[in-house]
Amino acid sequence: MIIGVPKEIKTREYRVGMTPAGVRSLTSRNHSVLIERGAGEGSGIRDVEYAAQGAKLVPSAAEAWSADLVVKVKEPLVSEHAYFRKGLVLYTYLHLANEPELTRALANAGVAAVAYETIQTADGHLPLLKPMSEVAGRMAVQVGATCLEKERGGKGVLLGGVPGTRRGRVVILGGGVVGRNAATIAVGMGAQVTVLDVRADAMAYLEDVFGGAIETLYSNPTNIEEMVMRADLLVGAVLVTGAAAPRLVNEKLVAKMSPGSVIVDVAVDQGGCIETCRPTTHDHPTYEVDGVIHYCVPNMPGAVPQTSTWALTNVTIPYAVKIADLGLVVAAKADEALLKGINAYGGHVTYEPVARAHHVDYVPAEDLLG
Repeated sequence: MIIGVPKEIKTREYRVGMTPAGVRSLTSRNHSVLIERGAGEGSGIRDVEYAAQGAKLVPSAAEAWSADLVVKVKEPLVSEHAYFRKGLVLYTYLHLANEPELTRALANAGVAAVAYETIQTADGHLPLLKPMSEVAGRMAVQVGATCLEKERGGKGVLLGGVPGTRRGRVVILGGGVVGRNAATIAVGMGAQVTVLDVRADAMAYLEDVFGGAIETLYSNPTNIEEMVMRADLLVGAVLVTGAAAPRLVNEKLVAKMSPGSVIVDVAVDQGGCIETCRPTTHDHPTYEVDGVIHYCVPNMPGAVPQTSTWALTNVTIPYAVKIADLGLVVAAKADEALLKGINAYGGHVTYEPVARAHHVDYVPAEDLLG
């Protein structure tokens, strides 16, 4: 099979869909890999490193997109929709529940779209989402602490405080992978940390791991309201697999936060769990609503590509090898986790939460694969 890796074009997106080690995993099995020249530069990977592992360097995105299987990091932007065609297998993060135009474009072109974020194992784990959720969770507190500085519009609170002063209050909505990693950094910085979740087992796990260093609370409207109003830094870390994030905090509640507080909504690529959040970019990452600083960059891990690209390829390449070796149809029939990753196929939307979000017909992928 011919596999293409185009350069990412989203603002300040420095990751790339494959490392040289990933290329070798494919070329060693007699597959061809086309790498757009310069695709790895943002991650510190030179073209010669790809070539040394058997990749063919191509001068344009169009040539990389001409492959049978295209491996990316982020969802295609409008300028890339022209590359869509029947028979193309696209393997990347898609987050289609918040992308009606992209969903229509993929379906209309007959692209077989495999979303990293909905590949799900039998035990409910999301192996291709986990490493980037870990990065984003850790970054959420890091960037939130910076935004709390007065010169950046924040209230001027140091999360760890110093002797004789109060510690910063970090409230995390969701105790999954993002929430746990956000809590790890917040505790490490010495903050006062509260995590809200609806799952008793998740809260028990957090208390086992962190002991008395954090507080867990059941996520209901009363507790959310009380905690949000007290927060110096609010982290949105709620995920519903493949679907739009639930709105847990409305604008009226944001207005009750003290001026200079900070919100980091990691769920923004799924629509956000805080009503006042809208996607921003690394060039212009923040804005203010009701005196509260909002940081809502959907591709946060793109800022640390020398961590993110390797962590991502570690988990994406095994499925890429399966698709290349067997073809998508046979590979998906043999692997239920991969089957769940197919969001569009044969002109239809094949992931139910996405179809529901956009009010279009849902056709199960297994019905189309035969």
